[in-house]
Amino acid sequence: MDLLNALVAFTNFVVVPATAYGAQLALGALGVTLIYGVLRFSNFAHGETMSFGAMVVVLVTGLFQSWGITLGVLPTALLALPFGMLATALLLLATDKAIYKFYRKVKAAPVMLVIVSTGVMFVMNGLVRMVVGTDDRRFADGARFVVNARDFKAWSGLSEGLAIKTTQVITVVVAMLTVAALFWFLNRTRTGKSMRAYSDNEDLALLSGINPERVVTITWILVGALATIAGALYGLDKSFKPFIFQQLLLPVFAAAIVGGIGNPLGAIAGGFVIAFSEVTLTYAFKKVVTYLGPDGWAPDGLVQLLSTDYKYAVSFSILIIVLIFKPTGLFKGQNI
Repeated sequence: MDLLNALVAFTNFVVVPATAYGAQLALGALGVTLIYGVLRFSNFAHGETMSFGAMVVVLVTGLFQSWGITLGVLPTALLALPFGMLATALLLLATDKAIYKFYRKVKAAPVMLVIVSTGVMFVMNGLVRMVVGTDDRRFADGARFVVNARDFKAWSGLSEGLAIKTTQVITVVVAMLTVAALFWFLNRTRTGKSMRAYSDNEDLALLSGINPERVVTITWILVGALATIAGALYGLDKSFKPFIFQQLLLPVFAAAIVGGIGNPLGAIAGGFVIAFSEVTLTYAFKKVVTYLGPDGWAPDGLVQLLSTDYKYAVSFSILIIVLIFKPTGLFKGQNI
């Protein structure tokens, strides 16, 4: 019985939240890897792109709620997602036309585009804060739990309850559908194959009649959609706060690089590696150890390897280790 209680506690506080967090990081890392694979630069503004998309979803969700439009047990934010994706895609296309296109035209070095994207990051961050401020916003509505701890205890007879939030289930389901749609698009459609050809060999793709500007446009639209979905799901699961997405940039980039930047499968794997590492290393195992230890015994401390204050340091450490021992990532980095 104690073994089952320990397993439920570990699932409740590590497996479930890490799975949802991993799905969010995977979607964010997919956007980073698309930009790198097609446009050949690391987009440091991607975290703020997620923030902008999530902001639009928050505002449209509030508007729908004020009109009495909801989805019942599901979050109203799901209705607002398409509006956020459209607004973010338009913002990215405008940014590309006003800024990035010039640097592509003069064939600027990738490091120059990294510096430029850093400037774009600060501008986007300021824009989001001007519109919604810096306060923490919770916009999840509908049913709060799919599995309730009290009901689980009554059903199982265990002293430890399992709670699975609706937003966590939605995160995983929406992420799976999004990834499946993206891979279908890249592998089955003519436009997706054009993107892959352009990514593999730009000169050969141009000789084959592929329009580079169309490829760039489609790439930014896909990145806008992925960033909005990732940002909105993260906000639903936790809360929306503009500053947090700037901090989230490190684990997103770590996920893309650890998996193998430029490799969509690697981005997904890297997202879950980073998420499970962060959550596991910062979880206090006192409750689990108490269940597994002798009756009446409990450890004095929290049995925590790292404080939650060092959560992002875990991402950074894994990133450094992978870059030292396997620079191409766990999956060999390659073009899309």
